[in-house]
Amino acid sequence: MVRETGRGKFQNEVRIGRHRLIADEPENVGGLDSGPGPYDFLLAGLGACTAMTIRLYADKKGWPLQRVQVGLDHDKVHAQDCADCETREGRVDEITRTLTLEGDLDAEQRARIFEIADKCPVHRTLHSEIKIRTK
Repeated sequence: MVRETGRGKFQNEVRIGRHRLIADEPENVGGLDSGPGPYDFLLAGLGACTAMTIRLYADKKGWPLQRVQVGLDHDKVHAQDCADCETREGRVDEITRTLTLEGDLDAEQRARIFEIADKCPVHRTLHSEIKIRTK
């Protein structure tokens, strides 16, 4: 559940089970900068899912992966500047995901882990048709 706190123009309390988080916008757009913004939460979900999927796979294979780090950036780019986008006009959302893998992995293992990253459920959801129904 998400609800406005009444503090600041955009601050919201996010309740996920027993967890309580604050969402907000940066000061330069009128927020208090008291918490991550909505796109930050989206990227965090993708990053966590990616790291967990990679960990599960590496452990299953018995590979010497010590630590995974997932860096994410979100931008809106002109559709005409995106060679592999279906949309040709306006802007498209572009997420850049950078994987840092610690451990004595060989080139084949690293390549396979990069493939596995695309199989995380959140990644698949973002690439599938999504219906949002408001009641």
